[in-house]
Amino acid sequence: MRPLTDGTELLVGRDGELSRLAAWVCDVAAGRGRAVLVDGEPGIGKSALVRAGCTAAAGAGCQVYWGAGDELGQSLPLLPLLDALQITASTQDPRRGAIAELLRGRATAGKGTDLAAAAAEQVIVLVEELCLDGPVVLVVDELQWADRTTVAVWGRLVRSVRQLPLLLIGVTRPVPRRDDLRSLFRLVGPEGRLRLGRLAEPAVLELVAALAGGKPGDELEALAADAAGNPLYLTELLDALSRSSCLDVGDAGVVELTGGATPDSLPEAIADRLGFLTEAARTVLRAAALLGDGFSVADLATVTNCSLAELLPALDEARAAGVLVAADDDLAFRHPLIRKALYDEMPTAVRIAWHQSAAWALAEASAPVDRVARQLLPMVSTTDSRLPVPPWAVRWLLDVATSLIGQAPAAAVALLRRAVRDAPLDDAVTGALACRLADAYFGVGNIAQAERIACRALDRVRDPDVLIDLHTTVLQCRALTGCLPESLVVLEDAVSRPGLQTRHRVRLLVLIARAQRELGEVDIADRVATQALAELGEVEDRWTTGWALYVLSMVAMTRGEWAKALPLFERAIVIVRGDPALIDLTLRLRINQSVSYGALNRYTDALAAAGQARDLADRTGSAVRLTQVQSALGQLLLGAGRWDDALAEVDVIPDDRKDPSVVCCDHGVAAIIHFHRGEAAAAQWHVDVAATYSERIGDQVVELLVRARSLAFEYAGAPDKALAALLEGLNGEDAGEDLLGDAARLAVANNDAQAAEAIGARVRAIAAESTVPHRRALAEYCTGLLDRDATALLRAADGYRDASRPLSRAKALEAAATAFAEGPADDRGSARAAFTHALDLYTELGAQWDVVRLRARFRAFGIRRGPTVKHRQTTHGWDSLTPTEGKIAALVVEGLSNPQIAARLYLSPRTVGTHVSHILTKLGVSSRIDIAREAARHQPASG
Repeated sequence: MRPLTDGTELLVGRDGELSRLAAWVCDVAAGRGRAVLVDGEPGIGKSALVRAGCTAAAGAGCQVYWGAGDELGQSLPLLPLLDALQITASTQDPRRGAIAELLRGRATAGKGTDLAAAAAEQVIVLVEELCLDGPVVLVVDELQWADRTTVAVWGRLVRSVRQLPLLLIGVTRPVPRRDDLRSLFRLVGPEGRLRLGRLAEPAVLELVAALAGGKPGDELEALAADAAGNPLYLTELLDALSRSSCLDVGDAGVVELTGGATPDSLPEAIADRLGFLTEAARTVLRAAALLGDGFSVADLATVTNCSLAELLPALDEARAAGVLVAADDDLAFRHPLIRKALYDEMPTAVRIAWHQSAAWALAEASAPVDRVARQLLPMVSTTDSRLPVPPWAVRWLLDVATSLIGQAPAAAVALLRRAVRDAPLDDAVTGALACRLADAYFGVGNIAQAERIACRALDRVRDPDVLIDLHTTVLQCRALTGCLPESLVVLEDAVSRPGLQTRHRVRLLVLIARAQRELGEVDIADRVATQALAELGEVEDRWTTGWALYVLSMVAMTRGEWAKALPLFERAIVIVRGDPALIDLTLRLRINQSVSYGALNRYTDALAAAGQARDLADRTGSAVRLTQVQSALGQLLLGAGRWDDALAEVDVIPDDRKDPSVVCCDHGVAAIIHFHRGEAAAAQWHVDVAATYSERIGDQVVELLVRARSLAFEYAGAPDKALAALLEGLNGEDAGEDLLGDAARLAVANNDAQAAEAIGARVRAIAAESTVPHRRALAEYCTGLLDRDATALLRAADGYRDASRPLSRAKALEAAATAFAEGPADDRGSARAAFTHALDLYTELGAQWDVVRLRARFRAFGIRRGPTVKHRQTTHGWDSLTPTEGKIAALVVEGLSNPQIAARLYLSPRTVGTHVSHILTKLGVSSRIDIAREAARHQPASG
């Protein structure tokens, strides 16, 4: 961690920048957050300026946290933020300790687990909780060296500053300017950018006078001009001249040069400073330079094999020479360029050997995985390095591979790839290394390379446990690339080999069953999974039993036997619960259990199961499962008529972190809601975004997106095209239960008898002998539409009521009202009653488009409904808040943080954050304090 104060720094010529920074500090102290990027060339005074602002912030009662990126640590995630927030395994704070434990991989969701993503979410929650204790200033210095996860978290926090008393400051250089850093500049906007240029001549002379102790003479003034207005260069230049006794203060207070050599560049000036150190101090500092810009004294003692007493003289000398400064309980180089000078003066071969020695010492001391990996990485990232991975490092890699892959898969790829290259071909360890390397490539998303490595290893590995692991990796890869038949051939060959132990044979059978189910061969999958359980008998094998039951439950879901699937899920969850190796399976079971409950219209149970899955995915870092469960929540809430909550859930995770099919589902949910609410522009935006992702999923049918596209045509007055879109989506054998009702309605509206009859037959087949309320309601609905039978349509409405599907119920009531009004009996009384019930339901949903359409249609029958209580008529202001937003606003007023509100309402902190953002937008305010102020203004009106 870098120092927050340094009394040796002089700020000259920065009055304007200091004034802006002081204003931002005043704002955050008053509860109004902001994100700021301070940029400028190295040595221009960025850090000094921000430290001055942090000193002022601390004086104003703010909590100040400071971390810095490091060129040596770019492959390891979150280091600047972990450093800033004091997140270590030894911390006494349980919040910080939980993040440290997560990154150590104590509980992960298996292959593809993104521990960094999970830790990033927890870091965001921690920042929010810290903001509850008081205003926070969080600085990430040297942001250009930060890892991509840190930059992503910084960007997420930028979007939250309106909700928090948080002043978020990033300090960066103009180069290197990565794409993710460019996006941060767009996020903060021009008003959040503070660019530091070179000092003007008057400021240069003022700084030189302060450093030299008098007015500079002509020669010194000319020499200072060569520093090009860079404060660090000026400081190093004056210090070098002072050390060389090249300055003389005359009687008039004018400082003159007295001759001698002068540094002609900043690197030369820094070298001059280092040249005054003893060789013993330089040796210690070279070791420190291996550890980064900031370092732990304990780590330095470990890598130098010296006691603290032996190190103190060198450290004291370095601090006296202005090379090192204190940074809380640790030390740091006064400027990164000083560390770089020490680091670069070592020959590459020597430097790499030192890194390797440091890695061994840290590993022997049981240092965290990231610290050891940081020392090994230069050995594999330097192109001319010929050093093999030493045997101890191979053993270490195998021990920590799962944690390292989850935490830093790119670093794991680099290290494991070199270890595999250097291992002997006949070494039994090679297979295990290759297996872990395949997992690492899977972790970084290079599925093709993961598959290639795993397949090659299958030919060499003899250890049956490693073979099963490799087959699992290949199966997962090929499931994503559509090449499962090839994997199935290999698996069937493997299971037929003689001499297999029962444990290994049944595991191979389970993999075969999984492949067959993925290929749509549900009967074969059913048979093979059942066989695996039978052969296992009374032998306890949680992996085999859990996965076999999972396959059987998925087979039941595919067949539409939802009630049969539930006990299978429950039995499997009991078996796998608490097993760290089966977390991904637990997540799959919970998510699909939620879907099954939803299909049976048991929404309370469905939402509870989804909530449990979301919490587990959060804790264990399963980004893939987290996006799936968030999408499942959105779909459940859409069906249950909780549309505002649905919009919040599908908006929680950025699109670039989701599978393309999940993106299409989520935007489909949002588009459907916006179309029904008459918000055509917003709806069409979601359809258009989904279209860019649908190209990546080929022929896969995403029913929610099909519904959205059909609604777009219907909204535009093209019911024939709306029907065509639905019929295209119904082409697949398994597609369509949620599409059939709208297809039947549009077929009748378009007088398409052929389509109507085909849809009716399909519905009757689905609903035959079904006890699921919404399926029986669907059959009544389609029958009523085709036969214009108002009574059947009312039965459908009752069925949808029992199924808790308000939109479908409203449509059935609307159709019943039409049938009554158009029927031979011309039953206006029944028509009016059905119309009124439909109108009330649409109004409660906020389905303004349906309300307007329904009123217009029934005016032709002379049926009208007077003005009702306004519901969601306004889109801005206090009255526009939804019930959920109103509850959250009330809890904000109480002073609760997002995590506390989430716990109170059984939501995720992300979802609460989305709701708070919507509240701020609707109220047109910029902070949580403003929400409280608005609540106070409306309190008399609300009672």
